[in-house]
Order: sequence, then structure tokens, then C-alpha cells
Amino acid sequence: MGQPWYRNVTRGQWMALAAALLGWMFDGFEMGIFPLVARPALIDVLHLSDDASAATDKASSEDRRLEAKKRVDVQVGLWHGRITAAFLIGAALGGWAFGWLGDRVGRVRAMVFSVLTYASFTGLCGLAQGPWQLAGLRFLSALGMGGEWALGVALVMESWSGESRPTLAGLIGAAGNFGYILGGLLVMAVAQAGVQIAAGGWRWVLGACALPALLTFFIRMFVPESEKWEKAVQSGPRPAFTEIFNPSLRRHTLIGALLGGIALIGTWGSVQWIPAWVGQLTGGDQSSVNTVQIVTGFGAMIGSFLGAVVGVRVPRRWAYFGLSAGSLLFCALLFRGFENATAMTGAFLATAALVGAFTAAFYGWLPLYLPELFPTRLRATGQGFCFNFGRILAAVGAVSMGLLMSETVFHGSYPQAGATISLVYVVGLLVIWLAPETRGKPLPE
Repeated sequence: MGQPWYRNVTRGQWMALAAALLGWMFDGFEMGIFPLVARPALIDVLHLSDDASAATDKASSEDRRLEAKKRVDVQVGLWHGRITAAFLIGAALGGWAFGWLGDRVGRVRAMVFSVLTYASFTGLCGLAQGPWQLAGLRFLSALGMGGEWALGVALVMESWSGESRPTLAGLIGAAGNFGYILGGLLVMAVAQAGVQIAAGGWRWVLGACALPALLTFFIRMFVPESEKWEKAVQSGPRPAFTEIFNPSLRRHTLIGALLGGIALIGTWGSVQWIPAWVGQLTGGDQSSVNTVQIVTGFGAMIGSFLGAVVGVRVPRRWAYFGLSAGSLLFCALLFRGFENATAMTGAFLATAALVGAFTAAFYGWLPLYLPELFPTRLRATGQGFCFNFGRILAAVGAVSMGLLMSETVFHGSYPQAGATISLVYVVGLLVIWLAPETRGKPLPE
């Protein structure tokens, strides 16, 4: 029997893995923090506090409360969709730009700039005075978040042996989703300290997101560059972005972008709105919002790890097909089964955890599959484009969710809008059969 994959690992490999996992963890932390505070933040900057109070004022008539609630839900839903779309477009552009930069100047150097970008601009969100400022700062922070994913995946997959890749791909997804849990814990800690999230506490939460910038010093000082990248740039010309659309790679690039887009539309077009839905159900109870974020985060962390570890044991196409089927089923159970819910229950939380597990399992599968589509000198560019073009498609889903929440369609109903957007997984059941099967093949050199 051979030695386990984690034996005889060098210090440089451990440092590369640690830097990437921390980067993904804080990436997930900063992506997940805004949905937790979006509703109180938007009520604040849109000057809807009076309507929010009227919506829960038991001394008012039911008609007045419902009218006030509808005004809040429609405006918050519309702007939440716009800000999410701005974030996703920024992440897509950042993934392309930083992926290209990583192939030009190295994975480690580009990673330093990506982490610094997302930490700084997320922290500045705490100073926003209007919804357009929030949208602009989320766009700028997303540039770094999109870049970090492609760079970290390339660095780790090139630094470690092939037999370790399934486990590492699972860790990639799990680390990002652990960041979502940390976001929920931070909001709980701020509330426990006596700072009301709805009374300006959301600014402190977002301001604390600047702290991951300290990670850049660790990356710069201790993490070695990918040896495969160094050899690739010495033996060939510096890569051009357009090379991923050459005839030999064009099909891989387009299929990879579709596969990433389906997963991301499902996540950002419906699943990411579950905390806002819970806020609506509970009249803005922040502890309930935090709880559902942590529960779905735990489900997502387990699912993303198993998505890679289990996915490697079956053909890549069958694994993606199974994830699409499971995501479609559990999203239907959540959004249709609890459509008329008036409170969050244990059954609701259990179903939300399963939704988190299946929909996030794609983020363990994608780091396993996308690197298998591109040669070393174009890997960060190619997988960065695929994953982040999916974010452009997901931006359309987020805007669509906001429109579906409007008064003329689903009248502020999160479950009806979420059930509609999650039908995207039907497309996944079909598109995967156009993808190349890569199981058992080494990474292209």
C-alpha cells in the first residue's frame, strides 16, 4: 500500500494550503456578512425606519401594518437585488483580472492584492450613507473576492500531489462556507455586546471586515510561489486572456462557464435570500436571521467537502447531475413546503440545512473539475473566467429575484421568487452531459 497523500508534505505546501484556506474562509466571511445585515442596513440608508416601525406597531390597524411592511419589503428587495448584482459583476471582473494577473506575475503576488482589495472595501461599506454607495463598495470589494478564488485554487492544485486533489477541493469549499458561519457569529457577538444591528450596529459589523487585510502579510512573507507556474512561464510565452478561447480550449471554457453559472445562479438568486426571508417572517428578529445563517452555513460546509470527496468516486458528470437533482428537490421542499409559514421552526431549519448542503456541494466539485480543463500556464485565467462568468449569470438571477419580489409579481414573497429562480437546476441536469469527462486523468501540463 502507498503512503497517505498527506505524508512527506513540505513546509511550502502546508503554507500554500494555509494561505488559500484562510483566504477562502475570509472570502466566504465577507460574502456572507452582507445578507445578514442587508435588511437593517437598507432600511437605514433608504430612510425606511418609520415604515419598519409602523409594520410592527401592534397599536396600528392591520391594514396600516401590512401597507408599511409592503413598502419596506419592496424597496429592500429591489435594492438587495441591485447590490447583489453589483457584487456578482464585480466578482466576475475581479476573477478575470486577478486570474490573468496570477498567470502573469504569479499566484502569491496576485493573491496579496486580491485579499487587500476585498478586505479594505468591505470595511468601507460601514461608512456608506446611501444605497448606491453600498452598491459601489460591494462592487469594489467583490473584485478581490472573485480573484482570490481562482488564485487560491490554482496555487493549491499545482503545489500538491494529484491524489490529494479531491480532499483539497472539499476543503476549499468547506473553508468558504465556514466563513459564512463566522459571519453569523460576528453579528451575534455584536448584538450580545449591546449594539443593536438595526440601530447602526451593521456599520460596526461591516467595518470589522477590514481585519482580514492582515492576512496579506502572512501570504507575502511565508507562502512560496507555485513551482509549476514558474516552470511554465520559463518554458513558454506569457499568457494572453484570449488564449482560453482558442479552438482547442473554447469548448472547455464555455462549458465550464455554464456549469459555474448554474450553481451560482441557484446560490445568489435564491439561497442567499433565505436570511432576508427569515427576517421578514420574524419581524426583523436578528437572532433568528443569525441562526438560519449558521445552520445553512454548517450544511454548506459539510456539503461542499463531500461534493469533492464523493464526487471523485463517481464520474464527474454523474456527480454534477446528482447535485443538480438534490438541489432542485430540497429547494422545492423549502420554498414550496414553507411558502405560507409564519415563523421559523425546527423543520424549516433542517430543510434549510439540506438546501445549504446540496447547493454548496457544487463549490467542492468545481475546484476539482475546473482545473482539469486547462493547462498550467492558463489555469488561473481559465478557471477564473469559468467560475466568474457564472457570477455574471448569477447577477441576472439576483436582479430577477428583486424583480420577482416586486408588487406586480409575487408581492414581496421570498419563497415564491426563490422557488422560481431555483428551477435553474433543471438546466444543470441537461448541460452536464455536454461537458468532457475527466475522471482519472492528470492535470493538463
